[in-house]
Amino acid sequence: ITIQPGTVVKGEKSSKGTLIVEPGGKIIAEGKANAPIVFTSDQPKGSRNYGDWGGIVLAGKAPVNTGTNPQIEGGPRTTYGGTVADDNSGILKYVRIEFPGFPLEPNKELNGLTMGGVGSGTTIEYVQVSYCGDDSFEWFGGKVNAKHLIAYKGWDDEFDTDYGYQGKLQFLLGVRDRDRADTSKSNGFESDNDASGSGNSPLTTPVFSNVTLIGPLYGNSVGKADAEILYNTTDAANGAKGGQYQCAMHIRRNSALQVHNSVFTGWPYGLFLDKANSAAAVKNVVFAGMWKEAKDDASASYFLTAGLGNSSFASTNDVIKTNGLYSSVDAAKVAGASFTDAAISDSFFTKVNYKGAFDGTNDWTAGWANWDPQNTDY
Repeated sequence: ITIQPGTVVKGEKSSKGTLIVEPGGKIIAEGKANAPIVFTSDQPKGSRNYGDWGGIVLAGKAPVNTGTNPQIEGGPRTTYGGTVADDNSGILKYVRIEFPGFPLEPNKELNGLTMGGVGSGTTIEYVQVSYCGDDSFEWFGGKVNAKHLIAYKGWDDEFDTDYGYQGKLQFLLGVRDRDRADTSKSNGFESDNDASGSGNSPLTTPVFSNVTLIGPLYGNSVGKADAEILYNTTDAANGAKGGQYQCAMHIRRNSALQVHNSVFTGWPYGLFLDKANSAAAVKNVVFAGMWKEAKDDASASYFLTAGLGNSSFASTNDVIKTNGLYSSVDAAKVAGASFTDAAISDSFFTKVNYKGAFDGTNDWTAGWANWDPQNTDY
Protein backbone atom coordinates (compact mmCIF):
# COMPACT_ATOMS: atom_id res chain seq x y z
CA ILE A 1 0.00 0.00 0.00
CA THR A 2 1.26 3.49 -0.87
CA ILE A 3 -0.07 6.55 0.96
CA GLN A 4 0.57 10.01 -0.43
CA PRO A 5 2.04 12.94 1.57
CA GLY A 6 -0.58 14.96 3.41
CA THR A 7 -3.10 12.11 3.59
CA VAL A 8 -5.23 11.72 6.73
CA VAL A 9 -6.28 8.14 7.54
CA LYS A 10 -8.90 7.69 10.28
CA GLY A 11 -9.09 4.62 12.51
CA GLU A 12 -12.64 3.55 13.28
CA LYS A 13 -13.44 3.62 16.99
CA SER A 14 -16.46 1.32 16.79
CA SER A 15 -14.42 -1.57 15.37
CA LYS A 16 -11.03 -0.61 16.87
CA GLY A 17 -9.71 -0.60 13.30
CA THR A 18 -6.04 -1.60 13.00
CA LEU A 19 -3.63 -1.45 10.06
CA ILE A 20 -1.52 -4.63 9.91
CA VAL A 21 1.25 -5.08 7.36
CA GLU A 22 1.81 -8.83 7.01
CA PRO A 23 5.23 -10.45 6.42
CA GLY A 24 6.11 -9.91 2.78
CA GLY A 25 3.87 -6.85 2.54
CA LYS A 26 5.02 -3.24 2.43
CA ILE A 27 3.64 0.12 3.42
CA ILE A 28 5.07 3.15 1.65
CA ALA A 29 3.97 6.09 3.81
CA GLU A 30 6.55 8.74 3.01
CA GLY A 31 5.25 12.13 4.01
CA LYS A 32 7.07 15.43 3.97
CA ALA A 33 7.98 17.89 6.70
CA ASN A 34 5.30 20.25 5.41
CA ALA A 35 2.87 17.46 4.48
CA PRO A 36 3.03 14.65 7.04
CA ILE A 37 0.82 11.58 6.76
CA VAL A 38 -1.58 11.37 9.71
CA PHE A 39 -3.24 8.27 11.15
CA THR A 40 -5.77 9.44 13.72
CA SER A 41 -9.11 8.82 15.42
CA ASP A 42 -12.36 9.08 13.49
CA GLN A 43 -13.91 11.01 16.39
CA PRO A 44 -14.55 14.77 16.17
CA LYS A 45 -12.13 17.17 17.78
CA GLY A 46 -12.66 17.44 21.51
CA SER A 47 -13.94 13.83 21.71
CA ARG A 48 -10.81 11.83 20.86
CA ASN A 49 -9.24 9.62 23.47
CA TYR A 50 -6.57 7.05 24.22
CA GLY A 51 -7.16 3.81 22.34
CA ASP A 52 -9.81 5.02 19.90
CA TRP A 53 -8.34 2.65 17.31
CA GLY A 54 -5.73 -0.09 17.12
CA GLY A 55 -2.65 1.60 15.64
CA ILE A 56 -0.17 0.27 13.08
CA VAL A 57 1.44 -3.18 13.17
CA LEU A 58 4.43 -4.05 10.98
CA ALA A 59 5.21 -7.77 10.81
CA GLY A 60 8.38 -8.87 9.04
CA LYS A 61 10.71 -11.80 8.45
CA ALA A 62 13.74 -10.76 10.53
CA PRO A 63 15.07 -12.90 13.43
CA VAL A 64 13.31 -13.15 16.80
CA ASN A 65 14.18 -15.28 19.84
CA THR A 66 10.79 -16.81 20.64
CA GLY A 67 10.71 -19.78 18.28
CA THR A 68 9.28 -20.17 14.81
CA ASN A 69 6.65 -17.70 13.61
CA PRO A 70 5.20 -16.43 16.89
CA GLN A 71 1.88 -14.60 16.78
CA ILE A 72 2.18 -10.83 16.95
CA GLU A 73 0.95 -9.22 20.16
CA GLY A 74 -2.50 -7.80 19.51
CA GLY A 75 -2.85 -9.42 16.08
CA PRO A 76 -5.67 -11.96 15.69
CA ARG A 77 -3.80 -14.22 13.25
CA THR A 78 -0.58 -12.48 12.14
CA THR A 79 2.74 -14.29 12.70
CA TYR A 80 6.19 -12.81 12.26
CA GLY A 81 9.90 -13.55 12.32
CA GLY A 82 12.33 -15.53 10.19
CA THR A 83 15.91 -15.39 8.92
CA VAL A 84 15.89 -12.30 6.68
CA ALA A 85 17.77 -9.71 8.77
CA ASP A 86 17.49 -7.05 6.04
CA ASP A 87 13.80 -7.67 5.35
CA ASN A 88 11.95 -4.61 4.06
CA SER A 89 8.46 -3.75 5.36
CA GLY A 90 8.46 -0.36 3.63
CA ILE A 91 8.75 3.26 4.75
CA LEU A 92 7.22 5.32 7.56
CA LYS A 93 8.59 8.85 7.30
CA TYR A 94 7.02 12.10 8.48
CA VAL A 95 4.11 10.17 9.94
CA ARG A 96 1.87 10.86 12.94
CA ILE A 97 -0.10 8.12 14.74
CA GLU A 98 -2.68 9.61 17.12
CA PHE A 99 -5.03 8.07 19.76
CA PRO A 100 -4.13 4.42 18.97
CA GLY A 101 -3.44 1.37 21.10
CA PHE A 102 -5.50 -0.61 23.56
CA PRO A 103 -5.35 -3.95 25.44
CA LEU A 104 -7.25 -6.74 23.73
CA GLU A 105 -6.62 -8.77 26.89
CA PRO A 106 -3.86 -8.86 29.53
CA ASN A 107 -0.40 -9.04 27.92
CA LYS A 108 -1.91 -8.83 24.42
CA GLU A 109 -1.97 -5.13 23.72
CA LEU A 110 -2.00 -3.12 20.53
CA ASN A 111 0.54 -0.31 20.65
CA GLY A 112 0.90 2.88 18.67
CA LEU A 113 3.51 1.39 16.35
CA THR A 114 4.16 -2.33 16.85
CA MET A 115 7.14 -3.84 15.01
CA GLY A 116 7.53 -7.62 15.01
CA GLY A 117 10.53 -9.11 13.22
CA VAL A 118 10.96 -5.95 11.15
CA GLY A 119 14.19 -5.99 9.15
CA SER A 120 16.90 -3.41 8.57
CA GLY A 121 15.68 -2.76 5.02
CA THR A 122 12.70 -0.88 6.51
CA THR A 123 12.84 2.92 6.92
CA ILE A 124 11.45 4.43 10.15
CA GLU A 125 12.14 8.15 10.49
CA TYR A 126 10.24 11.16 11.83
CA VAL A 127 7.36 9.28 13.43
CA GLN A 128 5.23 10.70 16.27
CA VAL A 129 2.89 8.53 18.35
CA SER A 130 0.50 10.58 20.52
CA TYR A 131 -2.00 9.61 23.24
CA CYS A 132 -1.48 5.89 22.85
CA GLY A 133 -3.48 3.54 25.09
CA ASP A 134 -0.48 1.24 25.62
CA ASP A 135 3.20 1.51 24.60
CA SER A 136 3.94 4.21 22.07
CA PHE A 137 6.58 2.13 20.24
CA GLU A 138 7.32 -1.57 20.76
CA TRP A 139 9.80 -3.80 18.98
CA PHE A 140 9.55 -7.60 19.10
CA GLY A 141 12.83 -8.84 17.66
CA GLY A 142 14.01 -7.65 14.28
CA LYS A 143 16.84 -5.35 13.22
CA VAL A 144 15.09 -2.20 11.98
CA ASN A 145 16.87 1.07 12.79
CA ALA A 146 15.14 4.39 13.43
CA LYS A 147 15.79 8.11 13.88
CA HIS A 148 13.68 11.03 15.05
CA LEU A 149 10.87 9.37 16.99
CA ILE A 150 8.42 11.10 19.35
CA ALA A 151 6.36 9.36 22.04
CA TYR A 152 3.88 11.99 23.26
CA LYS A 153 1.72 11.54 26.37
CA GLY A 154 1.27 7.79 26.06
CA TRP A 155 -0.28 5.55 28.71
CA ASP A 156 2.26 2.80 29.35
CA ASP A 157 5.90 2.73 28.19
CA GLU A 158 7.54 5.04 25.68
CA PHE A 159 9.98 2.68 23.97
CA ASP A 160 9.61 -1.06 24.69
CA THR A 161 12.13 -3.58 23.31
CA ASP A 162 11.74 -7.37 23.49
CA TYR A 163 12.38 -10.80 21.95
CA GLY A 164 15.82 -10.16 20.50
CA TYR A 165 15.46 -6.70 19.02
CA GLN A 166 18.87 -5.60 17.70
CA GLY A 167 18.28 -2.21 16.11
CA LYS A 168 20.01 1.16 16.44
CA LEU A 169 18.13 4.35 17.33
CA GLN A 170 19.05 8.02 17.57
CA PHE A 171 17.23 11.28 18.32
CA LEU A 172 14.21 10.15 20.33
CA LEU A 173 11.87 12.30 22.42
CA GLY A 174 9.40 11.11 25.05
CA VAL A 175 6.98 13.44 26.87
CA ARG A 176 4.62 12.26 29.63
CA ASP A 177 1.36 13.44 31.18
CA ARG A 178 1.55 13.29 34.97
CA ASP A 179 -2.14 12.37 35.15
CA ARG A 180 -1.93 9.21 33.02
CA ALA A 181 -0.02 6.03 33.87
CA ASP A 182 -0.55 2.28 33.59
CA THR A 183 -1.24 -0.26 36.34
CA SER A 184 1.88 -2.13 35.15
CA LYS A 185 4.00 0.91 36.18
CA SER A 186 4.86 3.20 33.30
CA ASN A 187 8.47 3.66 32.20
CA GLY A 188 10.39 5.50 29.53
CA PHE A 189 12.34 2.43 28.42
CA GLU A 190 11.18 -1.09 29.23
CA SER A 191 13.34 -3.87 27.89
CA ASP A 192 13.38 -7.69 28.20
CA ASN A 193 15.17 -10.47 26.40
CA ASP A 194 11.93 -12.42 26.72
CA ALA A 195 9.18 -12.94 29.29
CA SER A 196 11.23 -15.43 31.32
CA GLY A 197 14.58 -13.66 31.08
CA SER A 198 16.18 -16.56 29.23
CA GLY A 199 19.43 -16.44 27.28
CA ASN A 200 17.67 -17.23 24.01
CA SER A 201 19.35 -15.70 20.99
CA PRO A 202 19.39 -13.26 19.47
CA LEU A 203 19.62 -11.29 22.69
CA THR A 204 17.73 -8.04 23.03
CA THR A 205 20.58 -5.62 22.28
CA PRO A 206 19.16 -2.28 21.06
CA VAL A 207 21.57 0.65 21.05
CA PHE A 208 20.12 4.11 21.75
CA SER A 209 21.86 7.47 21.53
CA ASN A 210 20.62 11.03 21.95
CA VAL A 211 17.35 10.30 23.73
CA THR A 212 15.41 12.87 25.78
CA LEU A 213 12.73 11.44 28.08
CA ILE A 214 10.70 14.12 29.85
CA GLY A 215 8.89 12.46 32.73
CA PRO A 216 5.59 13.30 34.42
CA LEU A 217 7.25 15.87 36.66
CA TYR A 218 8.48 18.05 33.86
CA GLY A 219 8.30 21.75 34.64
CA ASN A 220 10.42 24.58 35.91
CA SER A 221 11.80 24.05 39.42
CA VAL A 222 10.41 20.51 39.69
CA GLY A 223 12.79 18.42 41.76
CA LYS A 224 13.31 15.43 43.99
CA ALA A 225 10.55 16.10 46.53
CA ASP A 226 7.93 16.35 43.78
CA ALA A 227 9.11 13.06 42.27
CA GLU A 228 8.70 11.29 45.60
CA ILE A 229 5.09 12.49 45.85
CA LEU A 230 4.26 11.21 42.38
CA TYR A 231 5.65 7.77 43.10
CA ASN A 232 3.50 7.52 46.23
CA THR A 233 0.14 6.82 44.58
CA THR A 234 -1.64 6.68 47.96
CA ASP A 235 -1.64 10.45 47.62
CA ALA A 236 -4.77 10.64 45.47
CA ALA A 237 -4.32 14.32 44.70
CA ASN A 238 -0.87 13.84 43.20
CA GLY A 239 -0.71 10.26 41.95
CA ALA A 240 -1.25 9.43 38.29
CA LYS A 241 -4.74 8.33 37.31
CA GLY A 242 -5.08 4.64 36.56
CA GLY A 243 -1.61 3.54 37.55
CA GLN A 244 1.86 4.48 38.69
CA TYR A 245 5.01 5.92 37.22
CA GLN A 246 8.30 4.17 37.86
CA CYS A 247 11.56 4.66 35.94
CA ALA A 248 13.06 6.48 33.03
CA MET A 249 14.73 3.12 32.22
CA HIS A 250 13.64 -0.34 33.38
CA ILE A 251 16.20 -2.74 31.88
CA ARG A 252 15.31 -6.26 33.00
CA ARG A 253 15.00 -10.00 32.22
CA ASN A 254 18.42 -10.45 30.62
CA SER A 255 18.12 -7.48 28.28
CA ALA A 256 21.45 -6.07 27.08
CA LEU A 257 20.10 -2.64 26.04
CA GLN A 258 22.60 0.18 25.70
CA VAL A 259 21.87 3.89 25.97
CA HIS A 260 24.41 6.65 25.36
CA ASN A 261 24.46 10.45 25.28
CA SER A 262 20.95 10.92 26.63
CA VAL A 263 18.91 13.14 28.99
CA PHE A 264 16.20 11.94 31.38
CA THR A 265 14.24 14.39 33.52
CA GLY A 266 11.33 14.36 35.94
CA TRP A 267 10.87 10.64 36.70
CA PRO A 268 10.46 9.09 40.16
CA TYR A 269 13.50 6.89 39.45
CA GLY A 270 16.10 7.12 36.75
CA LEU A 271 17.45 3.59 36.36
CA PHE A 272 16.37 0.10 37.41
CA LEU A 273 18.71 -2.67 36.24
CA ASP A 274 16.44 -5.54 37.22
CA LYS A 275 18.25 -8.79 36.35
CA ALA A 276 19.61 -7.16 33.23
CA ASN A 277 22.37 -8.73 31.18
CA SER A 278 25.88 -7.70 32.21
CA ALA A 279 26.33 -6.23 28.74
CA ALA A 280 23.67 -3.57 29.42
CA ALA A 281 25.23 -0.11 29.32
CA VAL A 282 24.23 3.37 30.47
CA LYS A 283 26.90 5.89 29.46
CA ASN A 284 27.12 9.69 29.22
CA VAL A 285 23.58 10.05 30.54
CA VAL A 286 22.18 13.08 32.38
CA PHE A 287 19.49 12.60 35.06
CA ALA A 288 17.62 15.63 36.44
CA GLY A 289 14.69 16.13 38.81
CA MET A 290 14.51 12.50 39.95
CA TRP A 291 13.43 11.37 43.40
CA LYS A 292 16.33 8.92 43.16
CA GLU A 293 18.75 8.37 40.31
CA ALA A 294 18.38 4.60 40.76
CA LYS A 295 15.68 2.33 42.18
CA ASP A 296 18.05 0.01 44.06
CA ASP A 297 21.59 -0.02 45.40
CA ALA A 298 22.95 -2.13 42.56
CA SER A 299 21.58 0.24 39.93
CA ALA A 300 22.87 3.23 41.88
CA SER A 301 26.32 1.72 42.12
CA TYR A 302 26.37 1.08 38.39
CA PHE A 303 25.12 4.55 37.48
CA LEU A 304 27.79 6.25 39.60
CA THR A 305 30.68 4.07 38.40
CA ALA A 306 33.64 6.18 37.39
CA GLY A 307 34.35 6.30 33.69
CA LEU A 308 30.74 5.97 32.52
CA GLY A 309 30.32 9.74 32.23
CA ASN A 310 26.89 9.87 33.90
CA SER A 311 25.74 12.93 35.86
CA SER A 312 22.73 14.25 37.76
CA PHE A 313 21.09 17.57 38.60
CA ALA A 314 18.51 18.44 41.24
CA SER A 315 15.82 19.94 39.00
CA THR A 316 14.44 19.51 35.51
CA ASN A 317 15.03 23.16 34.70
CA ASP A 318 18.73 22.68 35.32
CA VAL A 319 18.66 21.03 31.91
CA ILE A 320 15.50 22.20 30.10
CA LYS A 321 15.07 25.94 30.36
CA THR A 322 11.55 26.65 29.13
CA ASN A 323 8.48 24.74 30.29
CA GLY A 324 6.66 23.35 27.25
CA LEU A 325 9.47 23.95 24.78
CA TYR A 326 11.08 20.54 24.70
CA SER A 327 14.08 21.54 22.60
CA SER A 328 15.01 24.42 24.92
CA VAL A 329 18.03 22.95 26.66
CA ASP A 330 20.95 24.39 28.60
CA ALA A 331 23.69 23.77 26.05
CA ALA A 332 26.42 23.63 28.69
CA LYS A 333 24.60 20.96 30.71
CA VAL A 334 24.09 18.68 27.69
CA ALA A 335 27.51 19.15 26.13
CA GLY A 336 30.10 16.40 25.98
CA ALA A 337 28.59 13.58 23.92
CA SER A 338 31.00 10.79 23.03
CA PHE A 339 30.89 8.34 20.14
CA THR A 340 34.11 6.47 20.87
CA ASP A 341 32.27 3.44 22.23
CA ALA A 342 32.27 0.69 19.61
CA ALA A 343 28.48 0.31 19.86
CA ILE A 344 27.86 3.82 18.49
CA SER A 345 30.93 4.41 16.34
CA ASP A 346 29.48 3.27 13.00
CA SER A 347 28.05 5.44 10.24
CA PHE A 348 24.42 5.11 11.36
CA PHE A 349 24.96 7.46 14.29
CA THR A 350 25.28 11.16 13.55
CA LYS A 351 28.28 12.35 15.58
CA VAL A 352 26.87 15.38 17.41
CA ASN A 353 28.51 17.12 20.39
CA TYR A 354 25.46 17.14 22.69
CA LYS A 355 23.57 14.70 24.87
CA GLY A 356 19.85 14.23 24.42
CA ALA A 357 17.71 14.79 21.36
CA PHE A 358 18.36 18.54 21.02
CA ASP A 359 21.16 21.06 21.29
CA GLY A 360 18.98 24.11 21.99
CA THR A 361 19.22 25.51 18.46
CA ASN A 362 17.90 22.79 16.12
CA ASP A 363 14.30 21.63 16.67
CA TRP A 364 13.73 18.68 14.32
CA THR A 365 10.08 18.41 15.48
CA ALA A 366 9.15 21.76 13.90
CA GLY A 367 6.61 21.77 11.10
CA TRP A 368 5.47 18.13 11.08
CA ALA A 369 4.80 17.22 14.76
CA ASN A 370 1.50 18.12 16.46
CA TRP A 371 1.28 18.83 20.20
CA ASP A 372 -2.51 19.30 20.25
CA PRO A 373 -4.15 16.63 18.06
CA GLN A 374 -7.27 16.72 20.26
CA ASN A 375 -8.21 20.10 18.82
CA THR A 376 -7.04 19.69 15.25
CA ASP A 377 -9.57 19.74 12.43
CA TYR A 378 -9.21 16.65 10.23
